[in-house]
Amino acid sequence: MRLSVALLRGLLAFTCYVINTLFWMLPILCVSALKLLPLNSITNGCSYLLDHCASNWISVNALIERVFHPVTVNVSGAQHFSTKEWYMVTANHQSWVDILILQSIFNRKIPFLKFFLKKELLYVPVLGLAWWALDFPFMHRYSTSQLRKNPKLKGKDIEVTRAACAKFKNKPVSVMNFVEGTRFSPQKHQKQNSPFKHLLRPKAGGMAFTLSAMNDCINKLIDVTIHYPETTPSFWQYISGQVNQVYVHISVNDIDENMKGDYANDRKFKQGFQQSLTERWNSKDLIFEQLIEKSKEGRK
Repeated sequence: MRLSVALLRGLLAFTCYVINTLFWMLPILCVSALKLLPLNSITNGCSYLLDHCASNWISVNALIERVFHPVTVNVSGAQHFSTKEWYMVTANHQSWVDILILQSIFNRKIPFLKFFLKKELLYVPVLGLAWWALDFPFMHRYSTSQLRKNPKLKGKDIEVTRAACAKFKNKPVSVMNFVEGTRFSPQKHQKQNSPFKHLLRPKAGGMAFTLSAMNDCINKLIDVTIHYPETTPSFWQYISGQVNQVYVHISVNDIDENMKGDYANDRKFKQGFQQSLTERWNSKDLIFEQLIEKSKEGRK
């Protein structure tokens, strides 16, 4: 592809993405103001309306993709989902494009994807209000040094997050968690001395903390494995048409009671949870290898 064509595609797509975002940001902010009213009926109605706006935003983004930089996403594994179910969604993380792929695959098939955000992000101008209005849960994690100075803070982070997630008991939700905690790179893989061929080490604490905070709200775990056969793309490479194929495998499993417990204080539960997640990541590594083979066959 000539650089001039890629540049034109990228600029047109980026312009359309910005316009689409600004268009939907206006109703989201307006409805956010209504949601401040202390009336449960209004608050609940606003939450559904806001998720609808966000889903429309993703739908238009998908249309922009099809027009300016069409991508073939080859999906295998589970295909049937429900917008009335509560899900935790995990995935390997290689690029910010992962989020676009996940939104495209699951839009209107499962409840709108929510990300756990640091409490400090609540104060980001405009976006903080939008995230709050869309019911993105804000969590406050205390550092080890803070806990040493004030032992009374122990367990407070889970209490705050559980309170933030209380609203999800009456409204289905999908909570996204990149378990590796950072984007994959060969340098990070080597530095970690990762036992997996294609993945970084999973961080069990974050996932266990989330499940504990959500308690009995989430019933299903969706695990997504993403492979980019050509190259791990940047956002610009993606919107400028330099990505043609993406391979994705989806598995769905029940979240058993043995996955919910006190990760911070119950050593037996902690060890069991870490072992369970390691086993899942071993399976995920094999699936990644299978996706590589599929992509090679597709190029023959």
